[in-house]
Amino acid sequence: MSRRTQIADMRLSSGVPGFDELIEGGLLPNRLYVVSGPPGSGKTTFCSQFITQGVKEGETCLYVTMHETKTELMQDMAGYDFGFDRAMQSDAIQFLNLVTESGKRTITQFGNEGGLTNRLVAYIRQNDIQRVVIDSTMLLQHFMADVEDEITGFLSALKQTDATTLLISEMTDPSSYSDEHYLAHGVVFFHNFLENGSMTRGVQVIKMRGTAIDCDIREISFSDAGLQVHTDRKVET
Repeated sequence: MSRRTQIADMRLSSGVPGFDELIEGGLLPNRLYVVSGPPGSGKTTFCSQFITQGVKEGETCLYVTMHETKTELMQDMAGYDFGFDRAMQSDAIQFLNLVTESGKRTITQFGNEGGLTNRLVAYIRQNDIQRVVIDSTMLLQHFMADVEDEITGFLSALKQTDATTLLISEMTDPSSYSDEHYLAHGVVFFHNFLENGSMTRGVQVIKMRGTAIDCDIREISFSDAGLQVHTDRKVET
């Protein structure tokens, strides 16, 4: 029996206080989720807490990027104490920067045909990866000659792995849907609102298959412990 069958009814903790309450206790495993929003809205912090939680639960994890080194990412999260630095220094998280020479060498070991899609899927399967963060959709533009034609196959292939995947998207308009939003099992959108000279931040679950949700925007805040969702505080737009 595959892991997909064994844990189909379980839910995974996101590692983000308050968020799991919005989605009936956690994320359904083995699925693809898109995390969208403008720059600085909390996407990377959310995904870092997600992958750190995986390490805490004994899972094998993969962080894929093309625009940050491992050191830079750890520096970005250095102000938080939810354990990201320790998790990244452990053997439980594998880190791939696909534009560095070491990253290229690593991924090319997993086949010479089918480009990024086949290689990344093979890497996930052969290393028995359980949680994946892909940062971000800009990565696809770098590796694909025609993103619009190739992204469907890329996302469909990720959905067939036994990994729970978060794909960071730079979409800034929650009402403007792209292929990744339609193909994903879930879409989480982060908002920034500038009101009266101060910034209000919020998170909205736009889509979550197999889960009862509402689409209200909930306030979020940042502290030493990372990002937190305040489920009792709705953001009025």
